[in-house]
Amino acid sequence: MKTRQLRSLLEDVLIGSALFALVLPSAWAVPSYARQTGMACSTCHTVFPELTPFGREFKLNGYVLDNMKQIKGITFERSETMSLNTIPPLSLMAQISYTHTSTALPDSSSITGALAQDGEASFPQQVSFFYAGKIAEGLGSFVQLTYSGPGDHFGLDNTDIRYAYHTSFDPAAQQDVIFGVTLNNNPTVQDPWNSTPAWGYPFAGSATAPTPITSAKLDSGAGAIGQNSAGLGGYMWFDHSVYAELTMYTGAKVGGTHPLDSSQAPLAHGIAPYWRLAYEKRWGQNSLSVGTFGIRAGIRPAATVPGSTTTPPQNVPLGPADKYTDYGLDTQYQYISDDHLVSAFGTYFHEKQNLDASFKYGLSANPSNTLNTEKLALQYYYRRKIGGSVGIFNTTGSTDTGLYAPAAVTGSASGSPSSRGYVFELNYVPFLNVKLQVQYVAYSKFNGGGGNYDGSGRNASDNNTLYLLGWFNF
Repeated sequence: MKTRQLRSLLEDVLIGSALFALVLPSAWAVPSYARQTGMACSTCHTVFPELTPFGREFKLNGYVLDNMKQIKGITFERSETMSLNTIPPLSLMAQISYTHTSTALPDSSSITGALAQDGEASFPQQVSFFYAGKIAEGLGSFVQLTYSGPGDHFGLDNTDIRYAYHTSFDPAAQQDVIFGVTLNNNPTVQDPWNSTPAWGYPFAGSATAPTPITSAKLDSGAGAIGQNSAGLGGYMWFDHSVYAELTMYTGAKVGGTHPLDSSQAPLAHGIAPYWRLAYEKRWGQNSLSVGTFGIRAGIRPAATVPGSTTTPPQNVPLGPADKYTDYGLDTQYQYISDDHLVSAFGTYFHEKQNLDASFKYGLSANPSNTLNTEKLALQYYYRRKIGGSVGIFNTTGSTDTGLYAPAAVTGSASGSPSSRGYVFELNYVPFLNVKLQVQYVAYSKFNGGGGNYDGSGRNASDNNTLYLLGWFNF
């Protein structure tokens, strides 16, 4: 597509989207995108962080659509060498929360019978700084630097830098195609749908409440792969309906020992290919997507060799790595009108674990395991002001008394990773940039059992969590 045709198309999209935004109540998003485009956040989001169909187009086009004065560099041949927004695409997010579990946790001082404070405020839970917007023509970013209150540290959070090129195989049929390149640090952070883990349901949760003993590597958020890796890949978005992507990841731990050695486990070892294929159908005020995704990664275990006599304990040496292959299926439905927003999400994970290193060094009882997780959620908002949701999650897997051993609160007396529970939420969005949330997580099974699951007398329901959140964007 010629430059003039592309500019005309973007102008039409901008005008049409601005008119569309006028008839919708305000929601909110990363404010720097709103400043850049001049659009209400409801154009790209139902309620943050869930994207609308237009929001997915904005992301896939490289975050570059703009409606502000540019600082440009132009050669004698009239080709652009620079195109910068006059206002830097900066913004700030703050989360303040309160967490209360059904039964207080054991005190960390190890005094027999002592309990920790029952109920904890995190002020802040986290504060994030964003550089989110256009960098140059066709090149844009979502870069998040986060301070964690409970962890008391700064770190590079979800990051996606991408370049997109818009063309057409058949201009007469108006079959647009986007070819893109993404550089990111967390598989699925680059994904435009909210049925994959990085931006999936629930969209927020407690940083201090107990969580199940394990999850699929693609579902673990910040961990061995997420935010501890670097990925470079390419994608195609065909005719606003078919998405395909292949990205290669490798370990990229911030801080610690460099070059990376066994003390940096768990960390992706070698190249980990990630794949994604999805199809979306839009009609009227509805959209429906179905897709699949997965990764194959080698990861060295984060544990010490039993029986080691060295001080400090000897880490698993360089050599064999455990191999994880994750397969995922996902679907998302949206209905968007002036008064009513309905969203449904479904995700399934199957993980195959070949524990070459863990079994060799006695860290697992089995040479191979499997793990399966299903998640379903239904969400409703009235005029983007007040809404609620209900979700269910269920994880099952191989019993392994080496990987899943008894330990107070965090362990499994049965050696099973199975956990099951429900998520209930009420949300109120009083202003453009404020969201207030009440969330309750209820467990019927935790780390393999309902009663005395950890071998220390704690029940699954003792981890039921009331979570209050104030979420602010500037």
